[in-house]
This record gives sequence, structure tokens and C-alpha cells, in this order.
Amino acid sequence: MTTRIAGRRALLAGAALLPLASPGAARAALPDRPLRLVLGFAAGSGPDVLARLVAEALKDALPAGVVVDNRPGAGGLIAAQEVARTAPADGTALLLGEVGQLAMAPSTYAKLPYDPARDFAAVAELAAADFGFVVPAALPVDDFAGYLAWGRAQRQLSMGTFGAGTPGHFGAAMLGQATGLAVEPVHFRSTGDAMGAVLNGTVQGMFGTVAVVAPHVKAGRLKALAVTGPARSPVLPGVPTMAELGQPALGFSAWFGLVAPAATPAPVLAALEAAVLRALAAPALVAKLQEAGFRPAAAGSAAFAATMTAERARWAEVVRATGFKAIE
Repeated sequence: MTTRIAGRRALLAGAALLPLASPGAARAALPDRPLRLVLGFAAGSGPDVLARLVAEALKDALPAGVVVDNRPGAGGLIAAQEVARTAPADGTALLLGEVGQLAMAPSTYAKLPYDPARDFAAVAELAAADFGFVVPAALPVDDFAGYLAWGRAQRQLSMGTFGAGTPGHFGAAMLGQATGLAVEPVHFRSTGDAMGAVLNGTVQGMFGTVAVVAPHVKAGRLKALAVTGPARSPVLPGVPTMAELGQPALGFSAWFGLVAPAATPAPVLAALEAAVLRALAAPALVAKLQEAGFRPAAAGSAAFAATMTAERARWAEVVRATGFKAIE
């Protein structure tokens, strides 16, 4: 994880030296119809919150407007397939994609209806969401070391996940591999269902995004033992990172970014990239993203493309190591 972070910092430093298209040139290259941000998750979800914050921030740069188009289903695959296969390649439709659709899916689905590397062109990375490892409040542990000691005395630990092939699923699998705990992932249909299971003690742990778990931790309904990001979360500043706890292999995040159909003309891609990066640089948007539990991670097209390539390789290895059988 340390190598990836260092590499991304180098890429971002290089990208910062590249001139963005002038506002006039960028505006001329953009279509005069509304931009549609397609996402594969329901209204009110974390990705939906992110999409609406970005759409609001882009309204001045894109006079024709921005429309958020929720296409939930199949873990985001329906939305990704639509943008890859049927959306016009003219800058009027972008996928707000995430790590599952763009990096994990090639290794978790036997018959993926799109190819993330072939069918999309990177526009910009938007933000990341780190995970908190939480356990029921009634569990007789106070920290991660105590959890490991307690867990090793159990025959098996049930870990709630928000679906097979998701970051929460592989986080649970990696936890077992890294610590020697006997972990059994229990897949639920949604994050809410998984959260309910850890709240009532049906499962003994869960990786949930910091934004989702923080209210329960602050209310005393859950204990947060670690976060998976590269630094402590400002939302849960007293909770150590996995790296601090000697578990660097358990450092992972869900990242989000914008991609366009691969055939979108280069001038249009450059104009969209410029508009998005300007919006992401606004202090007001940065503050709103942080308040919503996201870690702003603005990066241009070259850096985002490199991240996606590296993440596909990383998650392919994780999936192989867990022995996960691809979903048909």
C-alpha cells in the first residue's frame, strides 16, 4: 500500500505541472446539452451523495446543466454497461464509477458485459472513502489487539459484508489471511442489512465506510477498532489506521471517479477534465466532501488511468489469494 501511495503522489505531482485547458477553449469543446452523470447506486447512497455534490459544483462550468442518473442494480454493472455500450461518446454522459466496477469486476465476474480498460476513457478521480472496522458494542474487547486475542479463542468469526465481491467482502477475507483469524464472510443484500447484523451482534465484525459507521460509533452502538485509510479519519480521529496497528496489508479504500465512453474525442475529454478539476479545487466542495465522510482525491485523467490500472492488478491478486469463485 505504501508503494501505491508513493507512486500516486509522484503521478499527482507530475499532473499538477501540466497546464489545464483555458476556460474559453474548454467551454468551446463541451456539448451544449446537459451532462448526465450515471451511477449504479440508489438515491441516498454514498455514491449518490458524491454525485450530487459534484453535479452542484459543476453547474457554473457547464451552463447546460448536470443531471444525476441513478441506475442501480447488479453491483453497479448495469450503469457501467450502459455507459460503455449505449451512451453517446460526445461528452454528454459520464459514469461515476468506483473501485468495484472499474477494478474488482474483471476478477469477480466470469462474464463481465464491459471491459474497464478498453471501454472507458479516464476523466478525473474525485474522492475516496476509507473503511472503519467495527464490532458490536457488547463485544468484550476495547482495541484491535484485544479483538485478535478474543477472536483467536473462537472457533469462527462471522463478518458482515454488503455483498459478495465487494470491498467489504475482500476486507473480511484479507483480515483472516493477515491475522490468522477463522473468518466467515456473511453476505447481505445491502449495507443497511449488514449494518443491522453487526449492531445486533449477529456478526462479530464488519468493514463499513467511515461515513456509514461513524454515527453508530459516536452513539456508542458500535466500537471502531481501526480505519483502513492512509491516515486517520477526521470523522473518527481517535481510531488508529491498520498501518499503525502493524497491518499494512489491510489498508484499502473505495475510490470514485469519472470515466467516459472510450470513443469520446480527446478535446471533449480534456475540457471535461479541466472543468472537473477546477470544481474539485473549490474549498467549499472540499469541505462538503469531508463532511460527508469522503477523502478528496482530485487527480487528472493520466493519474486516474494509472490508478485504475494498478488497482486492477492489486485486486486481481487479492481475489486470487482469497480463492473467490467468479460470479457467473
